[in-house]
Amino acid sequence: MDLDAFRTGPLKDRSDPAPIISRETVFDGKVWDIVRDTVTFGGKPMVREYVAHTGAVAVLALDEHDRVLLINQYRQPLELREWELPAGLLDIPGEDPLVAAQRELGEEADLVAAEWTALTRFHSSPGGSNEVITIFQARGLSATETPHDRTDEEAEIVTRWVPLAEVLDAVAAGHITNAILMIAVLTAHAQR
Repeated sequence: MDLDAFRTGPLKDRSDPAPIISRETVFDGKVWDIVRDTVTFGGKPMVREYVAHTGAVAVLALDEHDRVLLINQYRQPLELREWELPAGLLDIPGEDPLVAAQRELGEEADLVAAEWTALTRFHSSPGGSNEVITIFQARGLSATETPHDRTDEEAEIVTRWVPLAEVLDAVAAGHITNAILMIAVLTAHAQR
């Protein structure tokens, strides 16, 4: 690939897969696997291990008063109760991200939405995972017919409606550290 195109061309990510010499699953996990790729890069073999991720979705649900639906959920890797958006994995290979987002809004917040817009998508940790997260904005919210039965971490979810401006202030002050939530509210704010 011509690297000069990156110095002067349009500012965008570009596909440039390195030729794969070998690929193996070195850890077969319950949710994610660890993969080891050996590729040819710069004319030499290069080995990289990463999380093979199913992909995920998140929902920036906004009500008619421009308040964001936040959920507070326990996260064991951080040993922290964290403010987040309703979010979850793509559970089925090839699952439509919008369908997954609609499911997650119902499962984590007992809500359905009349209006859905793709807000943004991003790679959570490109040096260590192939995860892609798609964030949707949902409006025209109403309650589901029946509440969802929650278990494990979801059993203690706390929901809270917070004005978008207050969430932005919390992000700027460093009080909220969830990357998905931060990217969603900053993108929504930038698009206004």
